Amino acid sequence: MYNRIFAFVIAVVMFVGCTTVPITGRRQLSLVSEAEMQTMSYEAYDQFLKENKLSNNAQSTAMVKRVGQRIQNAVERYMAANNLSSELQGFDWEFNLVADDQVNAFAMAGGKTVVYEGILPVAQNETGLAVVMGHEIAHAIAKHGSERMSQALAQQFGGQTLSALAGAQPGTASNLVMAVYGVGSQLGLLKYGRTQESEADRLGLIFMAMAGYDPQQSVAFWERMGAQGGQAPPEFLSTHPSAGTRQADLRKHMPEALQYYKK
Repeated sequence: MYNRIFAFVIAVVMFVGCTTVPITGRRQLSLVSEAEMQTMSYEAYDQFLKENKLSNNAQSTAMVKRVGQRIQNAVERYMAANNLSSELQGFDWEFNLVADDQVNAFAMAGGKTVVYEGILPVAQNETGLAVVMGHEIAHAIAKHGSERMSQALAQQFGGQTLSALAGAQPGTASNLVMAVYGVGSQLGLLKYGRTQESEADRLGLIFMAMAGYDPQQSVAFWERMGAQGGQAPPEFLSTHPSAGTRQADLRKHMPEALQYYKK
């Protein structure tokens, strides 16, 4: 009886707490407000920068900031053109290169972005870096962090709000934020589920194209990225698209992205 009541309550919470992903229109669970997520993300980002050394490579750092700024401008133009500028409320964009050999990058709620030096050889050039940053920023625009946090709250804490959890268990809430973005892990760019990864691939193509980077270079980048992990598990055992599925999806969405690309 109590289990059924609990399940019913969770189902109601999940039904009521839904929003729509900007651009794609997919419905997603949203038990965490974007303002809450941004506040905790900014705190986590500041703490991360205190605990990790920024790169002293001036040229690479400048490239990260340049690519980030161009993609930021593209996102803002796209959102304005589609009457979605309100989705960027509270954004405080920042782009940093960290001296770490992890093949990794992440973008938190509000546009706080980190690239690790270890991914630069895989990116190879500025366009490859735009694939990385466009993809990660797309996760932030699609509010995938909030969605994953909401899923964790619903599954692990019975739908408890983030603010209530932070008040009762501040360490747990902070760890959840870090885990949502894969901070400190060796997961590379593979920390979201298949649907979210595919969504970020599509949006990332559009954003990098609008920023003036050739989206067709994304296929080669993801081939190089896939080669970093060695033997991949079957797709049904993974939370991420297989290399073949990802490449097929990229090619499927390429005509859409190319409409935004001007050399």
